[in-house]
Amino acid sequence: MKTIDNYNFKGKKVIVRVDFNVPLNDQFKITDDTRIRAAIPTIQKLRSEGAAVILMSHLGRPKNGPEDKFSLKHLVKTLSEKLDTAVQFADDCIGDEASKKAAALKAGEVLLLENLRFYKEETKGDEAFAKKLAELADVYVNDAFGTAHRAHASTAIIAKFFPNDKMFGYVMGNELRSINKVLKEGEKPFTAILGGAKVSGKIEIINNLLDKVDNLIIGGGMMFTFIKAKGGKTGNSLVEDDLIETAKDAMLKAEQLGVNLYIPEDAVIADKFDNEANQKCRPSNDIPDGWMGLDIGVEASETFRKVIEGSATILWNGPMGVFEMDNFAEGTLDVAKAIARATEKGAYSLVGGGDSVAAINKYHLQDKVSYVSTGGGAMLEYIEGKTLPGVAAIEK
Repeated sequence: MKTIDNYNFKGKKVIVRVDFNVPLNDQFKITDDTRIRAAIPTIQKLRSEGAAVILMSHLGRPKNGPEDKFSLKHLVKTLSEKLDTAVQFADDCIGDEASKKAAALKAGEVLLLENLRFYKEETKGDEAFAKKLAELADVYVNDAFGTAHRAHASTAIIAKFFPNDKMFGYVMGNELRSINKVLKEGEKPFTAILGGAKVSGKIEIINNLLDKVDNLIIGGGMMFTFIKAKGGKTGNSLVEDDLIETAKDAMLKAEQLGVNLYIPEDAVIADKFDNEANQKCRPSNDIPDGWMGLDIGVEASETFRKVIEGSATILWNGPMGVFEMDNFAEGTLDVAKAIARATEKGAYSLVGGGDSVAAINKYHLQDKVSYVSTGGGAMLEYIEGKTLPGVAAIEK
């Protein structure tokens, strides 16, 4: 793997694609700095070796050019504090100011460019735009795993202008190593836990995991498509009727491959989609009309706990219920705690996907698992077996 550990950066200008797509509140204050903190070791490594560092990122989804609420200038104060240096800012990512500031940048100094997505050329993967970014530096480092699945100008196209001077930063390297450790080197028994609302978003992952895992746990809203496929009564629960046959195929494939497929035997049901709704626990295949499943039940939690705590490798993507509502968060919390206990006993655990990461952070368990992925969509596509353009651009 081409990483920043085996390159001489002394006297070089290095342009780094980071993922600073962080949430801001109404006062433009950062509400979750996880992605910024993740990039700090890469930046500090480059600075310590005598590089001048130019950072580029996107923020949000600006539609029509520059907008104040999507400006990366709001990140300068936090970034300066975390790097313990005064970070410079260019109010454009290309053009005269960016060129002049990049040219004047000295070893150890840091320059942050304005939001790449103020230009439509970024998401279009425009080569001329990528060339203008490339002209600012001698070396290209991609450390933005969260955008590695996009063939954008700054994540994939730019790499061709650095045929011998392109590499992964620590975030990218760690992400790829962690996912490969689970998918290709994981010790047995290997358990994958998939949750979330819909089967449609996970079917390729299920198909790609079935010949790798020993246990596959299904939770969240997607469980009801499987339950209906088995002939169960699902009431008003979320069911994707057009994927009933797909669910049947997955269950058959699991059986043929000897994979233990766990579908919750009970569910916490409610009479409306509301934290204050009436609720009770029922067998998950016998939910009355007018009621919907919003979490896994006590028996399912206990079954899953035993499987998880007996595992050597664990992959978790997707909550077990509507964990944003406290009355339907118990199943997700139980799974998170079980993963933490298994990790403490020596299992390797990878948690990824926006909601799973939100859950693990909500319960303050992020330090109790082996690795928390910063890239939801990119991680899922990698697990699906797809080639990520941002990865391929560095490797080829």
